[in-house]
Parts: sequence; C-alpha cells; structure tokens
Amino acid sequence: MTPISKLPNLGTTIFTSMSKLAQEHRAINLSQGFPDFSPDKNLLALVTDAIKNDKNPYAPLKGIPKLRETLCKKLNTLYGSQYQAEDNICITAGATQAIFTAISAFVKQDDEVIVFKPAYDCYEPAIELYGGKPVLIEMGAPQYNIDWDEVASRISKKTKMIIINTPHNPSGTVLKKSDLEKLEELTTNTDIIVLSDEVYEHLIFDGKQHQSVARFSNLRERSLITYSFGKTFHVTGWKMGYCVASKNLMKEFLKVHQYNVFCVNHPFQVALNEYLQKEENYLQLPDFYQKKRDFFLRLIKNSKFEFTPCEGTYFQTMSFKNITSEKDTDFAIRLIKEHQLATIPVSVFQKNNNDEHMLRFCFAKKEETLEKAAKIINLL
Repeated sequence: MTPISKLPNLGTTIFTSMSKLAQEHRAINLSQGFPDFSPDKNLLALVTDAIKNDKNPYAPLKGIPKLRETLCKKLNTLYGSQYQAEDNICITAGATQAIFTAISAFVKQDDEVIVFKPAYDCYEPAIELYGGKPVLIEMGAPQYNIDWDEVASRISKKTKMIIINTPHNPSGTVLKKSDLEKLEELTTNTDIIVLSDEVYEHLIFDGKQHQSVARFSNLRERSLITYSFGKTFHVTGWKMGYCVASKNLMKEFLKVHQYNVFCVNHPFQVALNEYLQKEENYLQLPDFYQKKRDFFLRLIKNSKFEFTPCEGTYFQTMSFKNITSEKDTDFAIRLIKEHQLATIPVSVFQKNNNDEHMLRFCFAKKEETLEKAAKIINLL
C-alpha cells in the first residue's frame, strides 16, 4: 500500500537531523534548544510529592483549577489583562500542541495565514494539513524587523490568521510596542485571528519589556497566546505548556483539545502550581539567561563570527561570512563532522531556504559546555 501523503514535501526536522549527527560524531550540541543542566531540585521534589500523594488520575480537560487560577493571576499582574481561569485558559502538552490545536480549530481549506520568516518549523505544516495557505513574509538578517507596509499589502479577504513569535526563534529578536500597535491597527474591525507564540516570555534581556499581545485590549480579544513551562523552567522533556484566549476563541480551541490529548500530566500540574507561588522562580530568569548569553559572547568576541547580542530567547544567531562562502547547511554539517560542534543553519527557517550565512547557537548550557564550544569557534 502506498498512501497519499497530506504533507508530501515534509521530511525530518532539522533539530532531529542535527542532534542525530551530533550524537554520531560526539559533538558539542548547541543546536537543539534544550538545557544541559538540571532543573531546580525544589520543582523536582514537588513532582515527586504529587506522585506520592496520588495526583495520578486524569486531570480536568482544561487543567487543574488551581494552576489555571495561578496562571491567570500571573498574566493579569504582568500584562494588565483580565483573564479568568474558567473561560480563558487551557493547560496543554507543550506549546507545540497548543499551536497545532489553535491552527486546527480555525484554519479551513483555502484560508490564508501570514507567517513571518524565519519561523519555527511547526507553523506551516499545521496550516497545510488543514488546507490553508501560508503567506510568507521574510524578515532579513541581522535585524529581522517586520515590514508592516508589506503585511498590510498581503492581507486579503482570505486572511484567517497572523502568527507572531516574540521573543523570536531563531533570531533572538523581540517585537517592540510599536510593532504590536501596528498589528492591532491592521486587525481592528476584521475577523483576523492572531496566534502569538510567546514561549520565551521570561527570557528577555538588557532591561527590555516583553510586549505580549495580552497587553493590548483589541489584540487580546482576537488572540490565542501559547506559553511553555518547559522553556521557562528547563524541563523541555516534560512537554507542558498552556494557551490563553478570549472566551469565544477558547471555546473552539477546547473542542479540538478534548479529542487531541483531552488532558495533560496531572502530577506535573500540581507541582507547577506550587512552584509558581514564588514569583522569583520566573522573574529571575532574564538575569539568569543574560549572564549565560554574556558569558558565551565574551568567550567568542575575538572570533571571525559577526553577531549582535540577542534580545531574548536562549539562541544567538551569528554570521559566518568571514569564514567561508559555503551554504549554511553544508557548513553546519562540516562543523559537526570535522570540529565536533553542532549548530542550526538558519536558512531552514527561511522563505525558499534563503541562505544569509547565519547559524543559530543555543547557549542554554553549562559554562563548561560553552567554554568547550568557544574554543572550537575561536579556531575557525
């Protein structure tokens, strides 16, 4: 039997490919976005307690009420929103599931969805799976700014959704207040839904403020926002996240969620609720990761790579144009095989795989890991 593929042009993700190569060649892995250090022992102890206290049956569809209440309080305090636990929030099996569920709940055949490139690679396949058409708008290196005049020109009667991501993966840039105001202006008095990927909300540096769509009342009413516990608390393997949305949008989101995963890990929810009671557990994260960024960049400041310090996330993009004229995919593979260092070529996230000779490095690593990587980088 030869099935007809709904995604005939989709192969293995770049993250899987590069991590596999890194394992085969025993390379230092700065490619895939996961920490190589342990999470807080207090959080792990809370999970153990929840399991021992038999918090192991199914959780409620939307997530346990206490966690939803805690998260709404957190969001409302940080962003001046007015989310309510009963109507506006759902705990999900990671942010990727939340993104997929949001797209599947609203995108129909021939709907258009605006995606800014480079973009995290889960957006477009989900759009195409439901018959939608990704409308790709490219942001050029190294600033990766959005041209809002181009956005305005690409909006049509078929535009169902606009997807934004801030802080941005892979570039590490963040949207400014003026960007969100322009998005609000373009979508007001339309039926366009905004899907905002904000999984790195607490990883933002140099005193900048995260401009969540939750801060803007007109955007908030038409938006679904996705978040990640895994990215926030160094537990990416837990695949825990959540989605917030206006009541009408959340109603449709839940219709898909209930048959997608129904509910997610109960003891983890109990533990995360307790852990979130101490605000410092997330408010100290900008300083924690900025120190890692600055440490890494100091180590490689005399290398041949060109870079501007990232504004957020735990990714740093760097130009290698002073090193080689190779395609970024070829150079990334050669770095693994010949120098035992794994990175991500940025062209895989770009429109038509546009190659601007940029690599993405993950600095969510121990200092000793970053020091070893820096030695290799400085010799290139």
